[in-house]
Amino acid sequence: MTGGRGRGGGAAALGALALALALAGCGAESHSNDPRPAAASRVSVTIVPGKVIVRPPRLAFGPEPHTQIPQNRDVEQPPIESDAPLRVVFVAANQTDKATRLLVRGPVRAGSEPVLPRSPGTLQTALPSGTYTVSAPGVPGARPGRLVVGGYRASSQNDILTP
Repeated sequence: MTGGRGRGGGAAALGALALALALAGCGAESHSNDPRPAAASRVSVTIVPGKVIVRPPRLAFGPEPHTQIPQNRDVEQPPIESDAPLRVVFVAANQTDKATRLLVRGPVRAGSEPVLPRSPGTLQTALPSGTYTVSAPGVPGARPGRLVVGGYRASSQNDILTP
């Protein structure tokens, strides 16, 4: 007799456990990464004697197709309603014989590690909307380049294979 009651109690416990697992499997309707943040924008900086060249000179004024991977090139980038700073990766090529640093000045300031002569360098930073100068103080007489960052941010939710 006791064996029958033990089975009934075990079945009830197993049923309660299955119900708890089923309820736990129901996810939240909102997700913390929806919409996903904007992918980092890339800026190419070439340091030559006499000037610093910045390409593109304007960012975040609308969808930027060069930030998407090729299979997503024709997919619309949903805008994000956010005042968050834009993540920017500066990729620099120092084509001079002088070691220098890359300096970004505007609403915020950022600086890179030394960029050796005839070598590449990078700088990652977050820039709010505004106008920036990009300079190489180690190169005498090099005129700074200019970068303007707008307020448009595009979600990367349509970019597959993006972390």
